[in-house]
Amino acid sequence: DSPETRPIFTAEKKSLVIDWLVKWRIAEPRQFIRNNGADIRNLESRLSPVVQAAFNEEITKRTVRGVLAAERDKVMQDVRQRLVDEAKAFGIEIVDVRIKRVDFVAEISDSVYRRMESERKQVANELRSQGAAEGEKIRADADKQREVIIAEAYRDAQKLKGEGDAKASALYADAFGRDPSFAQFYRSLEAYRASFRSKSDVMVVDPSSDFFKAMRGGGALAAPAAAAAHGGKR
Repeated sequence: DSPETRPIFTAEKKSLVIDWLVKWRIAEPRQFIRNNGADIRNLESRLSPVVQAAFNEEITKRTVRGVLAAERDKVMQDVRQRLVDEAKAFGIEIVDVRIKRVDFVAEISDSVYRRMESERKQVANELRSQGAAEGEKIRADADKQREVIIAEAYRDAQKLKGEGDAKASALYADAFGRDPSFAQFYRSLEAYRASFRSKSDVMVVDPSSDFFKAMRGGGALAAPAAAAAHGGKR
C-alpha cells in the first residue's frame, strides 16, 4: 500500500492525492536477499518512492476527468510498465498496480463539492423545467383535442338535423303535391298556431281578410280551422 503521499498536479494544475496498491512477488531470491536482506520492510521503503515517482509522471500528463474515469485503467497499466525494470533490480516481479482512491487535497475539496452540488441543482432545475413544459404541452394537446371533438360532434349533429329537415320537407312536399287544398289548410293552421302562442295574445284582424279564409270555409276544413283558432285565443 501507498504510504502518506504528496499531492500530484494534473495537466490542468489541479492537485490530487493518489492512494495506490502494488502487488509483487519474488522472482530472483538471491537478488532479492542481496539487495533487501531478509526484511521485507526494506523493500517496501525503497519501492514506495519509485512507485510514487511513476504515478507522478503519469498523472501530470492527464486531466482530473481522465484520472478519475476515462484513463484510470491506462494510468495503472503505464505505471506498471514503468516499474518493470526497477523491479528487476530488486529481484521481484510486479504483478499488479491499482489505484484505490483519488482525492482532492483538503483546501480545494470544499470548492469542488460546492461546484458539484451547484451542478446537480442546475440539472434538477432543468429537469423540473422540462417536466413543466411537457405538462403544459400535454394540457394544450388535450384542450385542442377536446375542441376538435366538440366541433366534430356539432358538425355531425348539424348534418343529421339537416338530413332530417330535408326528409321532412320532402314528405311535406309529396303530401302537399298530392292535395293542394290540404296544403293550404295546413299552412293556415301553422299561421294560427304561430299567432296565438300565448293566452294573452290579442289580434285585431278584419274577419273578411284572407287570414281567416280557412275558418270561413265550409265542411270538414272549416271545423278544424275554427277549433284551432278558438283554442289559440283562450
